[in-house]
Amino acid sequence: MSKFWIIALDVYKKNVKSVSFFIMLLLPFIVAGVSYAAGHFANQSNEVNKIGIISKQKELAEAIAQTPGSDYQFEVLGSEEDAEKALHAEEIDAFFVLSADETGIKGELFSESSLGTATEMTLQQLLTGIQGTTRAQALGLTPEEVASLSQPVTFTKQKVSFDDDGKMSIGEDNSSVQYVIGFAGTIVLFFFIMTYAGIISQEIASEKGTRIMEVILSSTRAQTHFYGKLFGVLLVAATQLIVYVVAFIISYQWIKDMDIVKNFLGSISLQSILSNFLIFTIIFTMLGIFIYSVLAALCGSLVNKAEDTAKVILPVTYLSMGGYFLGLFLGNMSPNNLVVRVTSYIPFLSSYIMPIRLANETASIGNALVSVAILVVTSIVLTLGCAKMYKSNVLVYNDNGIIATLKQSMRLMKNQK
Repeated sequence: MSKFWIIALDVYKKNVKSVSFFIMLLLPFIVAGVSYAAGHFANQSNEVNKIGIISKQKELAEAIAQTPGSDYQFEVLGSEEDAEKALHAEEIDAFFVLSADETGIKGELFSESSLGTATEMTLQQLLTGIQGTTRAQALGLTPEEVASLSQPVTFTKQKVSFDDDGKMSIGEDNSSVQYVIGFAGTIVLFFFIMTYAGIISQEIASEKGTRIMEVILSSTRAQTHFYGKLFGVLLVAATQLIVYVVAFIISYQWIKDMDIVKNFLGSISLQSILSNFLIFTIIFTMLGIFIYSVLAALCGSLVNKAEDTAKVILPVTYLSMGGYFLGLFLGNMSPNNLVVRVTSYIPFLSSYIMPIRLANETASIGNALVSVAILVVTSIVLTLGCAKMYKSNVLVYNDNGIIATLKQSMRLMKNQK
């Protein structure tokens, strides 16, 4: 077996057998299970809020009390003193003081703890509706006329395409589903970059910190050691991705018969989703993990001891966060923005932004191919450059910071030519 595979398999076995890897592997399943259990028990044990109504206008209080609600129920009380006593005795969860004059209806909610944003917004909307009805009656409008004024407009969106003769045809619009996939891909990419950038930099820094690197490089080439470490960590990342894919395929056998899943799959075209868009999303995700891992490996070779790893990969962290937030927020809010269009071709950022542009259909397959080509070329050049610098980097021990270490490494590399 070649030295490359010995190094790669050693890194792979050491990481996949670690407790931290199993925790990291199971964490999404644990979070999903806890979220499902919490929502299930919350729905079963959800108590209805009992709200007291106090108002000098009895008709107003009765109108509010008769309004149905799944999260609350009303009880008309005689005075604020009665409401305070009932609240203190925990007979009610809150009380609502209402008043009405020529300026409109006013409501003031008193409670010891929050009833929840949803309930509070519903109460406000309820008062707004009653106020609108009251004012409409004062203006002599009928309920039908009031309903026609508040009727929302009809708005639809159609995806169109043109044939060679310029004739337009309406096609399927899967942009919403593509957006969800692009959004999920962005989160997965960020999670994997943060995780494996730390792992590969720690792998290299730990060996350099123990001063064993001189012995290793005496028996193998520096480039072989670098590529073996990098490939071993990427195998660990691939293993985690494969586990998640297999878990999804297995779980799909249970969820495919659920009504919500059937309705969702019936409203989209799987062929269009599972074709170019998904392929490019996977390509950008894998290339993004690779190029950031190479950069993290370079940073890890510059430290003197493993304890400094967290500080040395800060440039990788900030660069990844920049692409993450740029794609997640600006890319979704304004996909045609000049900044978004330019950064979708810039390596390190394109892995985040181009899938979002594809999801919003503001980039063509040709644009994606150009971005992939730039990212691939940059990854190859960066990998070759980092491998060339690796030998001198791991032999330099400098306490004056990363920049000083890098300068000393460059001088050493020139002297070795």
